[in-house]
This record gives sequence, structure tokens and C-alpha cells, in this order.
Amino acid sequence: MKKLEVVFIPSPGVGHLVSTLEFAKLLINRDNRLRVTVLVIKFPNSPAETLSSSDSENLHVINLPETTHVPSTSNVGSSVAALVETQKANVKEAVSNITGKLAAFVVDMFCTTMIDVANDFGVPSLVYFTSGVAFLGLMLHFHTLFEDNIEATRLLFQQDELDIPCFANPVPTNTLPTVVLRKEWESSFINYVRGLKKASGVIVNSFQELESHAVHSFLEDPGLRSFPIYPVGPVLNLETKPEPNGIVDSDDIVNWLDDQPLSSVVYLCFGSKGSFDEDQIREIAYAIEKSEARFLWSLRKPPPKGTMGETSDYSLSDLVAVLPEGFLDRTARTGRVIGWAPQVQVLAHPATGGFVSHCGWNSTLESIYYGVPIATWPLFADQQTNAFQLVSELKMGVEIAVDYRMEYDVGRDYLLASDKIEKGIRSVLETDGEVRKKVKEMSEHCRKTLLEGGSSYTCLGSLIDYIMNHV
Repeated sequence: MKKLEVVFIPSPGVGHLVSTLEFAKLLINRDNRLRVTVLVIKFPNSPAETLSSSDSENLHVINLPETTHVPSTSNVGSSVAALVETQKANVKEAVSNITGKLAAFVVDMFCTTMIDVANDFGVPSLVYFTSGVAFLGLMLHFHTLFEDNIEATRLLFQQDELDIPCFANPVPTNTLPTVVLRKEWESSFINYVRGLKKASGVIVNSFQELESHAVHSFLEDPGLRSFPIYPVGPVLNLETKPEPNGIVDSDDIVNWLDDQPLSSVVYLCFGSKGSFDEDQIREIAYAIEKSEARFLWSLRKPPPKGTMGETSDYSLSDLVAVLPEGFLDRTARTGRVIGWAPQVQVLAHPATGGFVSHCGWNSTLESIYYGVPIATWPLFADQQTNAFQLVSELKMGVEIAVDYRMEYDVGRDYLLASDKIEKGIRSVLETDGEVRKKVKEMSEHCRKTLLEGGSSYTCLGSLIDYIMNHV
């Protein structure tokens, strides 16, 4: 029998690419009637993302030709949307050349304009959503309110907290995503969610045991009941690739962790785009030193001001300049300041006892998978909402901040003082706390849900049935 082809279109950016590829593998490993073609879009003038088709004959990766430069705006969503729009002709051509029977498109949450191309080919389109179910529900909820009455919705934001169906607790307004709160992002937010609503369903990188309230809110809301969601997570890449030119070798980091006591190390890392100015770096350093905790700090150099470039590693001389004088010498016995970190290896290590995190959804899932409690310090995108969810809804995080915000165009909104950071570090390392107990329990669910009989296993089966029934 000829294989059924599913076309995947991930968003440019390594977090989305890696997660998409892992989900593609999950799909073809589950049902060998399916073959996946991944069409890779990359940002103009950026280093090529290297994606291999691995050793599977059912997974094929095509790098689409670069299109002419898209102007970079401070609104990352608009910038990606504009880039993806320019790739429609290339996608059409690549899909036309596929020899198998086309069954469906799976498009990234930022590539919903490609649903038009799926419609041209007469196949269903599903969105792959790399945030959680509660965040998806929040976006759909505010979109509906905006479409009903923009002015009335704007007035809601003057309240301290709001009731949102996908959250069990009232949500503080200052933890809502910037795209909802800032008036200048209004039209791109409305267009973005309108795109999501055009899909035949949404595949979410989460699982029912983690977000049971949010999953049930979809079934209970008459407006959302007809909007199928497939929580099939956690979709994780648990293999760490060595980073070229990193200032510290990942083997060195693991060897250092091997020498530390059980659950004693706090790991500080803020994702591939997370960085701070010198004042904030010093507050973190003072907090680490006062806490006397063992630490592994992934400290990244910011891109040029006002740009959305990638962070990079500091040279040793730059590192000495941005840290308090003598910090590296005084903490040489208790910790390491590194650049890029082999995060999965760090979180999996028994010496790691807590994670000071930006609360990106991938990092959140990895931390839960390995049973490591999080101290929340969000920067942008869905991270403030994720931080609130971890602390107040799931009780699996301790709060350093839930409302801290770092905008590309205006920088951070306030300086987080060292005493607050220190308190978070001490709190996340508590060995017998309720938070640690809860994370350990959820870690077990996290590992079981993808096995036969688990909720994500069942959901993936339903998704495959849906694809098969629409061919």
C-alpha cells in the first residue's frame, strides 16, 4: 500500500523546529502507514538550521529556498507571519512534487497562513501548538472577546485579575501575554488567532494529567466544544547535541555535576533568547552568592539593542567585566558560570535540585519530566502566563516573579532585586517541600502518558484516526 503523506511546516526558530521534528517521529513510529515531509523555512541571512531526516525512510526533510529579505519588526509574530507568507509558492511546488497520497498538513502555530495552501490541495490542516492547553484557551478566549467588542475588552485590562475559563484561579492581568495587552499588537493578535480557528484541529504539546482543568474547559465551553484539541505531549527531544564553540564543554559540566551532592545544585537558564543587562546580571550574582547555593548559571550575551537576534556566549574577559568584581574567584568552589548549557543532561542529573527558568513551555515540560521544581522568572511570549500557571494553578513552581517582562523594543520593565532572587533560590532547593513532591508525582504521569493506555497515547490514536478517515 502506498504511504499516506503528511506535510509538516514548522516555524523558523530552533525551539519550534526541534519540537516539530520530535512530533513527526512520534507520528510515524506509531503508524507505519504514514510518511512525513518536513518543509523547513529559515530566516534570511541566518545560519542554516541543520535538520537531518534521521535514519527513517518515513521522514523526509526539505529546506525551502530562501525568499527575499523580510523587514524585521520588533513584533516577532508579524515578522514570522510575513516571512511565512513569502514561502507559499515554494510550499506549493514542494507539495506538488510529493509522489505519495497527500493526507494532511500539520502547520506550526505561527504558520497558519499555510492553511490556504492545504485548502488548495483539498486536505485537512492541523495546527501544531508548542505552548500549553491553558495558553491556547486564553488566546481563543480573548480573541472571541476582541471580536465581540474591542473597547469593552480593553477596559477589562484595567482590572487586577480576570476570570478565564481555562484557568481554575483568577489570572492576574499583568501575567497576560504582551500580544493581548499592548494595543499596537491588536491587529496581529486578531489575525493570528483567526488563523488558528481556521484549522481542523489543534495538536498541543501537553498532556491531560498536567492540564486537566484546561482540557475540560474545552469540552464544557459551547464555543470550543466543536474545536478539537489533541494533547499528545510531552513531545521532547531528550538528546543533547554538543554546541559548537561553546566556552565550556558539556562533558566538563556533567563531570562537575557528578561531584556535587544529590539535589544540591540550582540551575539558572533563560532559554535560547533570554539575556539581561549588566544591572540585572549583578543582582543575580549577589543573590547566588548570598544564598551560598551550589549553582550552574547559563549566562548569555544579549543581541544588539532593539534587535531580535540570537544570544551568544560571553568571552571570559567580557564575563569578568559584567559580573561583580571577584565573583568568579569567590564562587569557584560552589558553582560554574557557563554559556550555552546541555539542558537535558543538566535537568536529568541527580545533583540538580532546582531550576531558575524563563518558563518557556519546552523548558517547563523538560523540568517536569525530570522532576525538577522551577523558580519562575518569565521574560516574554507565553512565559508570564506559564509562570502564573506553574505557581498558582499547578503548584509546581516557586515564584521569583510572574510579571517580569522583557520587550525587544523597550527592554525590561523593572529591576528584580537580589533578595527576591535569593529567596527563590533557597525556596526551590527545599528538599522536602510540597512543590518538589508535586513535581515528582507529575514526572511519573509525564512518563506514563505516552505509553499504551496513557491519555496522550490515546489522543495520538484519535488524531491518526482523524487523518485516515479524511483521506
